[in-house]
Amino acid sequence: MNTQELELQSRVENQGPDSPREIGLHSSPNGPKLPNYRWWLRVIIYILFLLTGQSAATLLGRLYYDKGGNSKWMATFVQSAGFPILLPLLCFFPSSTKLTTNPVPSSTSSATKIPKLSTLALLYLAFGLLLTGDNMMYSYSLLYLPVSTYSLLCATQLAFNAFFSFFLNSQKFTPFILNSLVLVTMSASLLAINADSENNTNNIPKRKYVTGFLCTLGASATYSLYLSLVQLSFQKVIKSETFSTVLNMQIYPSFFATCGCVVGLFASGEWKGLESEMKEYKQGRVSYIMTLFWTAVTWQISSVGLLGLIFEVSSLFSNVISTLALPLVPILAVIFFHDKMDGVKVMAMLLAIWGFLSYIYQNYRDVSELKAKESNDN
Repeated sequence: MNTQELELQSRVENQGPDSPREIGLHSSPNGPKLPNYRWWLRVIIYILFLLTGQSAATLLGRLYYDKGGNSKWMATFVQSAGFPILLPLLCFFPSSTKLTTNPVPSSTSSATKIPKLSTLALLYLAFGLLLTGDNMMYSYSLLYLPVSTYSLLCATQLAFNAFFSFFLNSQKFTPFILNSLVLVTMSASLLAINADSENNTNNIPKRKYVTGFLCTLGASATYSLYLSLVQLSFQKVIKSETFSTVLNMQIYPSFFATCGCVVGLFASGEWKGLESEMKEYKQGRVSYIMTLFWTAVTWQISSVGLLGLIFEVSSLFSNVISTLALPLVPILAVIFFHDKMDGVKVMAMLLAIWGFLSYIYQNYRDVSELKAKESNDN
């Protein structure tokens, strides 16, 4: 996120109907100020939620298939069905609870216009349907690809999100961000070139491997679009600074996505085989239920972290943080699922990490410039 975007986000929302919402920065009569320690604490918590939830959910999703699970709609269902565990949080964080800790001067404060209920319902429905399709593609990806390959391909979300952020969120491209996108693209290209070796090693039919490869790219592009649209919705439609808005953006779209999965589960006829699938699960019935339960829980933890980072910083930043799981998930996949980590995968992982560090360095430069500007202004 560049310096101009940081300054723009720090302006007070009520200066005009189209003014961007304050994200992570707070206003003062003397100009924009840098985030305080409470902001950093929230961001760190969201990052931990995102990384732990994403890593655990990916491994549990693969475990479901490896131990005898075969229902794509069930694998899709658990990615959104855990939303009820977030409902109690709405009682602890009512809509009046501000995320911004520093008060805004009374001369600039005014009542926030609340969006119409019909507008919010359509927004949540659209996001829910988008998540349903995206989760289904991810389910096919985990079924047809090794976890290590799947995880490395998910790094393409960074490139897709940068593209959508440029058009939807006014994200500016710098040489370091472009370098990051090129490296991530090269990482995915290496995996595509290595497809034949992957097929022979893991006994994956070429047709299924290609399907999983394309589904992962399609899911990454769809989810990146979702992130940019969520950020745009926070700024232009919801215009609120409460933690409950983050919860609502997770709970209601997840509800609609879950309803869509239930319809798909019955329309496809896969529900008929769930009982036999449970009986034939290698680890037993209890393990089958617990695998699905904890997959649902960890996906919700990951989603709260992701949406929290969108709210506090930007959609591109949240996607960059999610790539931190790249070194972790493939290593865990080698340990638990005996995936082969050959030289091509190692090179792809190093390129993806290099791309991540390139973006982080750009973010460091932006913050340093903002500090210098604030010091000169003072």
